Amino acid sequence: MKKLINDVQDVLDEQLAGLAKAHPSLTLHQDPVYVTRADAPVAGKVALLSGGGSGHEPMHCGYIGQGMLSGACPGEIFTSPTPDKIFECAMQIDGGEGVLMIIKNYTGDILNFETATELLHDSGVKVTTVVIDDDVAGKRQSLYRRATRRCQHRIN
Repeated sequence: MKKLINDVQDVLDEQLAGLAKAHPSLTLHQDPVYVTRADAPVAGKVALLSGGGSGHEPMHCGYIGQGMLSGACPGEIFTSPTPDKIFECAMQIDGGEGVLMIIKNYTGDILNFETATELLHDSGVKVTTVVIDDDVAGKRQSLYRRATRRCQHRIN
């Protein structure tokens, strides 16, 4: 598959800058890099936060909006976001009702989001986590039939 990439080192920055320009309802934060709803924090609502390695765009940041995520923390390509990035994003989106972190069942994501959760607890933020996992490989019924694809989420 062909990709439109200027320079591999700039992929994440360029993708996020383009996303923010195309969607004025999003705010791109720098140092550390994360994305939130432009109207965050929303008072009286539990904030939803997720994130993970980049390279599957528009994953994570593409799910920010009303009735969806309040913020997302993109890591570098195929790398989990760091706890400090997750912490800063959670602090930005918390409207006083707490933060629910939606974590994918990937070791790096679990470790870093749980570390950020401890830091947030120590800072007095109400926070809880849910780990989800998926199954996208269907059962092959024959050697000549392409596997069906499905995606389901399970709350652990």
